[in-house]
Amino acid sequence: MRTLETWLPPAGIVFLLLLWEGCVRAFGISAFVLPPPTAVAQSLWTGLANGVYLQHALLTAGEALGGFVLALLAGVVLGALVAEVRWLEKALYPLLVALQAMPKVALAPLVIIWLGYGINSKIVLAGLLGFFPVLINTIAGLKSCDAGKVDLMRAMAASRWQTFRLVKLPNALPFVFAGINVAASFVVLGAVTGEFLGAKEGLGTLILLANNELDTAQIFSILLMLGLLGFVLYSAVRFAQRRLLAWAPLENLSST
Repeated sequence: MRTLETWLPPAGIVFLLLLWEGCVRAFGISAFVLPPPTAVAQSLWTGLANGVYLQHALLTAGEALGGFVLALLAGVVLGALVAEVRWLEKALYPLLVALQAMPKVALAPLVIIWLGYGINSKIVLAGLLGFFPVLINTIAGLKSCDAGKVDLMRAMAASRWQTFRLVKLPNALPFVFAGINVAASFVVLGAVTGEFLGAKEGLGTLILLANNELDTAQIFSILLMLGLLGFVLYSAVRFAQRRLLAWAPLENLSST
């Protein structure tokens, strides 16, 4: 069964690719509408061989990583403050809920106007999309702490910081990582959105150029690069999650 579970995902991917290739050729679908996987693979190989994809992917990865760090720090710090300081929660929580309901992509033109077309605006956009999942899960995790444990720390004359560090924060970590897992995908979306609105480099810029040239195969190949970038970042988060939260099953964390 373990061997079967190991080979099922790659076998499923191969089956879908063969089905895709067969349908495109059997029904004579234009490559402009839906290119076959072989054409996408050729475009991907060409972009990797001449170094163009790698150059632009590194820039997009830097923007996404910068936004991820920004979202992580801002989300955890502000989430802890909102959860622990009652007057701050009452003052900020309604505003945070309103911002959460607002489409983040709609804020992109304002960020471009304020920060320009450089890398800073892309990092802020990526961080903005990843910020709210981390923030909301941090608040939920800290507020879900067992009241009995908190009362026990108070009975032992523990300080507020000791209670937070030894009880509340460990209890909130599964929730925090659940938000970080979501943010790992959102930051790539934020970086590419910024590149769509104005940039000279990056995978988002390559998609716009390929769209202007009506090169659908190249668009698919760049989407594969973006998917790989998101997968690497997500896998890094899961690896850190396994290291730091060995006591908590990943199945439970995924459903948090």
